[in-house]
This record gives sequence, structure tokens and C-alpha cells, in this order.
Amino acid sequence: MQGILLHLLATALYICLWLTCWHANERPNGSRMATTVVLCAALLSHALALGTDLFAAQHFHFGLSNALSITMWLAMMLYAVESTLTPLDGLLLFAAPVAAIATVMPAVLGGHPMVVPLSGWAFRLHIIVALMAYGLFTLAAFHALLMMAIERSLHHGNQPGSLRRLPPLLTMERLLFRLISSAFVLLTITIVSGLFFSPEIFGKPFALTHKSVFSILAWFVFGALLIGRHLYGWRGRTALRWTLSGLVLMLLAYVGSRFVLEFILGRSY
Repeated sequence: MQGILLHLLATALYICLWLTCWHANERPNGSRMATTVVLCAALLSHALALGTDLFAAQHFHFGLSNALSITMWLAMMLYAVESTLTPLDGLLLFAAPVAAIATVMPAVLGGHPMVVPLSGWAFRLHIIVALMAYGLFTLAAFHALLMMAIERSLHHGNQPGSLRRLPPLLTMERLLFRLISSAFVLLTITIVSGLFFSPEIFGKPFALTHKSVFSILAWFVFGALLIGRHLYGWRGRTALRWTLSGLVLMLLAYVGSRFVLEFILGRSY
């Protein structure tokens, strides 16, 4: 019951965060402090809710709903760190509603999560690195959507106040590729560790499953994007399309496989 209340509280706070950003045009000076306070409160209650879900009886409970929830928590936490260097309030117009939905999912969906002993350090390390990669890629996707909104508004000559206060498009693009590069390194570590240390992590040899195939395809897409950026100067819509295509593959890799297992087949493995 306590966990459900914490999820609902975090969801309500993320909705308040979105409303605060939505009304930022009318109170641009005062809204900055309000946004920070609400964001910190949402992150804290979200973290407490995740703690009650993930850790119980010396075991790690990991399923589709809390995986999406923790990915969004990481993305919002990374945003909080990033926004101390570059103001990105407009990003919350995209991220806060998604965070609100992801936060409440563990309280309403259920499912059949994996239950893993906390003594398995290899599995824990693999999961932590993978989730950090997902969190960075998710934040990169929000960046890409925000850049698309900026580009579209510039072409139509009607840019909302929340977008006008963002950094220039070229600065946003540099931030995007910084996120993708960091996430790509973490994804590489995740794939390599799963490939060579599968018996230690999962207790069975590596196999080409739905998850591994889509993860490797996403790795190739993001790798090609970074090579194209370095060699051919890919930017703008080309970079955004590759970014969103890679994220779709990442979602299919884990979300697709877990959804089939938990909600169609009704099992954890």
C-alpha cells in the first residue's frame, strides 16, 4: 500500500511539474525555482517508490513496468544534472507526462517480474549499466523531439516562449550527440558483457533472442549515426531520424520481449 501511494504521489508531482512548465511563459522568473522544487520532490518520491518495488526479501524484482519506471527516473535525474549547465525547461514539456505515466505503471499493471538474488553482483552490474544506457538514450530521444519542435516552429515563424528560452539549435545538437556517445559506450558494455559473461550473469550461455537481436541492431544504428556524424557531418533531420530509429529498436529489444513474456505468456523467463 505504501508503494502504491508513493507511485501516485510521484505521478501527481510530475503532472504538477508539467503544469509549472506549461505556465512558465507567464512567470518566467518565478517558475525556475518552482520547477526545481517540484522536480526534486518528484524524483525523491519516485526513488522511494522504486525502492519498495525493486528490493524485497533480499531479492531484486525486475519486470517491464518497473524497468520503464526506473528508466524514466534515470532520464529525469540526468535532466536535473544537465539543466544545471544548460537551461532546458522546454524538455520537461515532453518528458514530464511520460514520466508520470511510467511512474504509475508498477502500481496498476503488475505483471510477472524476474526475481534475482541480490548476491549476484554480475547481474546487478549488467542491469545497472543497461539501465543507465536506456536512461541516456531516453533523454536523447526527448532532446531529439525538442529539436524537431524547435525546427518546425522556426520554419512556421511561431515559436512558443518555452522554446525561445532554450539554447540555440546547434548547442542542442552538441548536447544530443554528447548523450548519444555516452549511451553508446554503456550499450557497448552491456552487449559485450552479455555476450561473453552470459553464464555468470544469466546462468546460461548466450543465445540470439528477440532482446539480443534488437539490442545489437540498435547498437549498429547508433554506431552508424556517430560514424556518419564524424565522417560526413550528419546533423539536423538526418541525425534526428537515426536517433529516433535507434530508440525504437531499443524499445523493441526490452519492452517488446518483456511485454510478451509477462502479459501474453504470463511468465518471468
